Amino acid sequence: MYAVVGCSECSALWVVEGRPETTRCPRCGTRKRFDRLKQFVTTDDPDRAKQARAAMLAERQEMGEVFADLDDFASMAARLDEAGIDDETYLESSGVDPEAATQAGDRAEQGVGGSRSRQETVTDALVELDEPTRDEIVAYARERGITEDYVDRTLEKLRRAGEITASDGAYRRL
Repeated sequence: MYAVVGCSECSALWVVEGRPETTRCPRCGTRKRFDRLKQFVTTDDPDRAKQARAAMLAERQEMGEVFADLDDFASMAARLDEAGIDDETYLESSGVDPEAATQAGDRAEQGVGGSRSRQETVTDALVELDEPTRDEIVAYARERGITEDYVDRTLEKLRRAGEITASDGAYRRL
């Protein structure tokens, strides 16, 4: 079930799926009990609910006649998928390898690589390596795409801040 409901605080309209105990107004953030909200339209079709909400918003802006001349929400959404170029063509024309972009997206969703800042990566090396030397830390960071210059600057900053110490060429956290 989908219901078009309205907020008594700010008059916003939104579509709620199912029958939740409470719902939050997307405009003002007020939490309301669902059973106490005014339900303007109730339907089993999400597109009908969206269409009803859009029609109500158009009426509020005195654009009901213009809105009535438009195709329904589902038809416009279907045509939208056909308009323009597909993602792969767009990426290729922008000079981006679509396969590499897909792989990067997959890694981001899985939380592999790219989820740590450069500084966090340097401090990770200090934790994960046993008595790490500068060269070991640089190698660790280089595998993760961080330059030697950045590692040196970060190690010096951490040392001056009193977060790490260097003794006999090995670093450790304090």
